[in-house]
Amino acid sequence: MKTEKLTRLALLTAIASVIFIVELQFPDLIPITGVKAGLANIITVYVLYKYNWQDAVLVTLARIIIGTIFGGNISAIIYSLSGAIFALSAMIILKKFIPKNHIWLCSTIGGISHNIGQILAAIAVTGTFAVVSYLPILICCGCISGAFTGLSAQFAINRKIGKFRKK
Repeated sequence: MKTEKLTRLALLTAIASVIFIVELQFPDLIPITGVKAGLANIITVYVLYKYNWQDAVLVTLARIIIGTIFGGNISAIIYSLSGAIFALSAMIILKKFIPKNHIWLCSTIGGISHNIGQILAAIAVTGTFAVVSYLPILICCGCISGAFTGLSAQFAINRKIGKFRKK
């Protein structure tokens, strides 16, 4: 990996980590455990479409580890990892079929997949299927946050951030 690319990915990881940690400081949007805006995922979607899926996986894993350490909730890594695995898997597959001008759609499905991964982790941790009752609300929230993060990533990619435009 070239030094310039490594530096860019490190900066994107740092940005995603800061966004994640700052988002932890805000009160929950709705009074349901686990519902967050997921703004750090803007960086994940950006890296997936701007670079490649391997880089997106690396940035996401690094962000989850850093966020878990600085966020202070080590047990949350189970939910973050399971959600990220499901979301990234779905988005990696969909990226082959969804063009750059519809990133929001790929991200929306990624948001839904993230919630499904978290519910499966909750079933494994709690040993009960009662947590499935959260799924309809989480899917609605995943649609909204996934669409927002996708639109934000799409805007960032289209703006060619970090490059000068020729006149």
